[in-house]
Amino acid sequence: MSETLQPGAVIGILGGGQLGRMLSVAASRLGLRCHVYDPGANPPAGHVAETVTTAPWDDEAALRAFADSVDVITYEFENIPTATLDLLESLKPVRPGRRALAVSQDRLTEKDFLTGLGLKTAPYRDVPDRAALDAALAEIGTPAILKTRRLGYDGKGQARIMEPAQAGAALDEMGGAEAILEGFVDFTHEVSVIAARGVTGEVACYDPGENVHRDGILRTTTLPARLAPGQHMDAVLLAGKILNALDYVGVMGVELFVTPRGLIVNEIAPRVHNSGHWTQAGCTVDQFEQHIRAVAGWPLGNGQRYADVVMENLIGDDVDRVPELARAADVQIHLYGKGAARPGRKMGHVNRIVRG
Repeated sequence: MSETLQPGAVIGILGGGQLGRMLSVAASRLGLRCHVYDPGANPPAGHVAETVTTAPWDDEAALRAFADSVDVITYEFENIPTATLDLLESLKPVRPGRRALAVSQDRLTEKDFLTGLGLKTAPYRDVPDRAALDAALAEIGTPAILKTRRLGYDGKGQARIMEPAQAGAALDEMGGAEAILEGFVDFTHEVSVIAARGVTGEVACYDPGENVHRDGILRTTTLPARLAPGQHMDAVLLAGKILNALDYVGVMGVELFVTPRGLIVNEIAPRVHNSGHWTQAGCTVDQFEQHIRAVAGWPLGNGQRYADVVMENLIGDDVDRVPELARAADVQIHLYGKGAARPGRKMGHVNRIVRG
């Protein structure tokens, strides 16, 4: 395969959610086609992709046919079964590469990787059983958070432990899954860096955005973030360090806690990221086009921010505000084509240009 995909080439996307939807739209602007693979019927990305395969992750025949129809494979979420990736990687290039997924799929592996690079994280300990949890609590103290090592997102798979007596109940909430204990971090706010790396090793980082969560779900990302110039530089440099260490190709989200003692890495996401949606209104090349450029072997685009932006997720019944938002000036609306609005379900987002 040529390192640079030509117009008409096909990008395979594993996962058909809203991130895959926006990746497919970005690819179409560059003359590239998309083939989405998702086990669920009628996925949001399928509304805008040229081809959709609806099949389980363990359907070898469907996976082989999918790989045969595309030039390169990428993904919109991390929790893809190992066996699926083993098969696809033997057939076509998968970008970002397998190591990034292996690191991000397991919170313990991720923390070990980050600290191995000399980066700061929350204090953490592996918790294979109750005895290990008690020992970890004695060492780290409370309050702390017990998390499943795998498959957690948007606040799921987590239990707060405010005092040692709550340890047993927290462990029960894990349902027997492997877990990790993380100590609380005394931070003023959270920021994230959306960073990209191309096939030639070039790195481009967007300005850090300031995030606000509610009930474990991102509500808003505001640009610019409250950061001193030195903190801004540190955030960008550490993101680049992570990308290079993984020999990464594509866009990554790096979430950081801002503390009086410096920046602490919360987690990494080897994909386009919710906190990067602001780039659609604030940059010439947004995170979705940047990811497509990277995995297609194109040069990375200009991600310099030219506007102040507030991104707000439309969660559940928030989508009922769309008629009102459509009348507002300087508001860009993105709806995901999902069905019924449910509590906690991301239905869309809006990017609001902030003028001084």
